[in-house]
Amino acid sequence: MSNFLKKVTFSSHILTVYGLAIILLAFVTYYQWVFGAIFAVLLIGSVYYSVKKEKHLQNIAEEYISTLSYRVKKVGEEALLEMPIGIVLYSDDFEIEWANPYMNDFVEEETLVGHELNQISNELITALKDEKESTWFQYGEKTFETIIKKDERLLYIFDRTEQKEIENLYINEQTVLAIIFLDNYEDVTQAMDDTVKSHLNSRMTALLNKWSNEHGIYLKRISQERFIGIMNNEILTELEQTKFEILDEVRELTSDKNVPLTLSIGVGKGTSVLPDLGELSQSSLDLALGRGGDQVAIKDEQGKVKFYGGKTNPMEKRTRVRARVISHALKELTKESDKVLIMGHKNPDMDSIGAAIGILKVAQANDKEGYIIYDPDGFNAGVQRLMDVIYENESLAKWFITPEEALDIVTKDTLLVVVDTHKPSLVIEERLLPRTEHVVVIDHHRRAEEFIEDPTLVYMEPYASSTAELVTELLEYQPSTLKLNMLEATTLLAGIIVDTKHFTLRTGSRTFDAASYLRSKGADTILVQKILKEDIDVYIQRSKLIEGAYIYKQGVAIAKANEGERYGPILIAQAADTLLTMSGVKASFVISEREDEKIGVSARSLGDINVQVIMEKMHGGGHLTNAATQVSEASINEVEQQLKEIVDEYFEGREDE
Repeated sequence: MSNFLKKVTFSSHILTVYGLAIILLAFVTYYQWVFGAIFAVLLIGSVYYSVKKEKHLQNIAEEYISTLSYRVKKVGEEALLEMPIGIVLYSDDFEIEWANPYMNDFVEEETLVGHELNQISNELITALKDEKESTWFQYGEKTFETIIKKDERLLYIFDRTEQKEIENLYINEQTVLAIIFLDNYEDVTQAMDDTVKSHLNSRMTALLNKWSNEHGIYLKRISQERFIGIMNNEILTELEQTKFEILDEVRELTSDKNVPLTLSIGVGKGTSVLPDLGELSQSSLDLALGRGGDQVAIKDEQGKVKFYGGKTNPMEKRTRVRARVISHALKELTKESDKVLIMGHKNPDMDSIGAAIGILKVAQANDKEGYIIYDPDGFNAGVQRLMDVIYENESLAKWFITPEEALDIVTKDTLLVVVDTHKPSLVIEERLLPRTEHVVVIDHHRRAEEFIEDPTLVYMEPYASSTAELVTELLEYQPSTLKLNMLEATTLLAGIIVDTKHFTLRTGSRTFDAASYLRSKGADTILVQKILKEDIDVYIQRSKLIEGAYIYKQGVAIAKANEGERYGPILIAQAADTLLTMSGVKASFVISEREDEKIGVSARSLGDINVQVIMEKMHGGGHLTNAATQVSEASINEVEQQLKEIVDEYFEGREDE
């Protein structure tokens, strides 16, 4: 091609020379016509030769261009038909209009033409509707990447199976670290003689070694109650598919001997930095233990957490050592602060108010001013009756302040105590959290993924019936100057009574000890009953809500309000409590629209079914026997269907039990 261009350029130069020659011929002819005639003959011969040569070059050029055009067309056709890239043209109705032979090799039909894009993958139409520029899909055992040219209604499809296999290999071989902890080991073995203790250790070690050998896990015991396990992501996936059956095996092994010993596992994954992996696994273990133990918590580098297990009630601790240590630490923090602010969760209940008053007494016993933050418009009828009684007692009512007043007086040296919740999104005033350097969390709920950032002191005991019970125990170790009056003791007792459903649920020996202490301080049970009385209209509303209840499966009762009917969270919770008292009901779920236009779900259980795990699947939380959630942007029927699917999944995971 380059030689041809050179010849064309040369021809243009010849024309320039001929022009000069004609001028020269005219000049010579003017002076010597004989020489001019001879020169003219020669010039005509030269022109004839040049024209003939030019014609020849044009023929060569036409032949070359024709050949090149054919070759380009041929290459294009072969590339379109033979290249290992899928090419698909589709219509506005997502129907395949043309596909190259490469695509036809992957389907059973002779041709894809006339079929919808769903014939290749359901993801393609979804990606086109979402106006994505590319998408991935699985077809059989192969993985494909699709580049979308929407304007041309064209898809380029590339086989990325090898790339995906390499990625999966990399992910599967990443190191995973697990810390395995024997819950309550010290408490359980404290009274055992050496022979029984040795036999228990031997059986437990043998069981864990068998489990680790079956799955290819390196297991090392580092203390009496703690093991380290090293595995990879592929092994972890296998364990997740079995839903960590080792938890059930340990529980069954120890229950034969009437030993309430369970297993908690904290797993860290998603990073190749070993110190970070260790921190993730320890953080996961803390999370599992904070939720009551007997479960697995898996946390990755992005902070995402998954839970397995948690099917048993946490065992009540046998000693008060932790309560005494926490009480002493709280006393020191109180003394070092300029004031104490106390707040519970939004729409506070009896437990939240009672626990807050208990912490107020701790502040006063240590000669510090304490203030309880409350929202005057956030009380239900029952709590409002309690607040009416408090308002009549000026010496107590003056310590209640609004969130705006709290924001005006908080300093970095203020001690902020959060009671009956540990989620920043649920506290009465979230803006207070970053304004002080010292935050204490006291709660009896199982720990959720969302947690107040960097608290100075955490006292979370899921075994406790209520936060009021925990606070009552702390009061017993405060200075002797602490004096509870009748109303303060009654409020704390009311919190315990409400959360235990009159001492019928989540009640241990420590619960009765706390109630006995409060009774000795003048708690009035008659006043508690007056506060807990309900209006007849509320009773009728609750009955109407329960009227449509039905048994879904295995003792699970579901009640759903009619569309357009709105009930408050307290009434929904009361309806769930009432359903739980019915014969054959092991767990209850009540669904209703709320005034804030969300769909509220309240869940209760007798302990056989972990309603907290079910509610967490719906982005809620709570306790093993008491949980709830709020769902946005969904209808009440959609929430009901979602709940049923999660309950189905929950029971599928328990089929082997």
